[in-house]
Amino acid sequence: MKAITYRTYGGADVLEYGERPMPKLGPDSVLVKVRAASVNPVDWKIQAGYLDGVLDAVFPVVPGWDVAGVVEQVGVGVTEFAAGDEVMGYVREDVVGRGTFAEYVAAPVRTLAHKPAALSFEQAAGLPLAGLTAHQALTAALAVGPGDTVLVHAAAGGVGSLAVQIAVALGAKVIGTASERNHAFLRELGAEPVAYGEGLVERVRALAPAGVDAVLDLVGGEALTVSPELLAEGGRLASIADGAVIGLGGRYVFVRPDAAGLTELAELADKGLLTVEVAATFPLERAADAQRLNAEGHTRGKIVVTVA
Repeated sequence: MKAITYRTYGGADVLEYGERPMPKLGPDSVLVKVRAASVNPVDWKIQAGYLDGVLDAVFPVVPGWDVAGVVEQVGVGVTEFAAGDEVMGYVREDVVGRGTFAEYVAAPVRTLAHKPAALSFEQAAGLPLAGLTAHQALTAALAVGPGDTVLVHAAAGGVGSLAVQIAVALGAKVIGTASERNHAFLRELGAEPVAYGEGLVERVRALAPAGVDAVLDLVGGEALTVSPELLAEGGRLASIADGAVIGLGGRYVFVRPDAAGLTELAELADKGLLTVEVAATFPLERAADAQRLNAEGHTRGKIVVTVA
């Protein structure tokens, strides 16, 4: 099969397009013919060696954790899926090695859900990691519910745009930080936008004079450090980007595979409550270009790699 690999840590230039053996199919896995996979910042951070202290890499590594495709074959112990099913998944294992930037991936059933009919394969590929990140942060870490006011930092990005929609579906009022060019987009998603930069605290306070009930930080740094002063009494704080959140009394969130959570996201999509903004698509052989664009950090929505 064709796949993207890297044989050593480095930037986008270490990515190679070529032949790899078909993945072995375990008893609790399904073989997925990949239609699309999305790029996430964690992909190029792993590839650069930043997570070498916590994740073993088996070279050559096929990058990618997100996938959408069609089940080709099921393992002998699988009852949840059948050949021909359209699926999506956050296919993260404990060792980095066999990722989703390939024509086929063997995915454990714990990482998969049926693809929502309302989303294309490209959109579905952009949902698992980012959607589960937002869902787990909002529900498990922040306990967002009806009537809450939630502030989402970097609300127009891949995780942020999904977090806005999920929070709205949970019954919350949402304020989202974003550049001016993305304010109309955030309003379409149901959030009240505010600009980054000097005066942020005052702008948020104007919309929530008593403070917000929860802050979801997706960028870290200054956005995180000013967040505690924006919280109402008893407010909750979580970050996916900066471990310093723990010292501020908040929660750090690293997304976990969760088939039930993926199914909930698929149901929201099929109800018309959740969609995925696709910023750009690249064919598999141009995965390096997709990664470079993602690393710039200024795209709205998700960057997707397609597989013919």
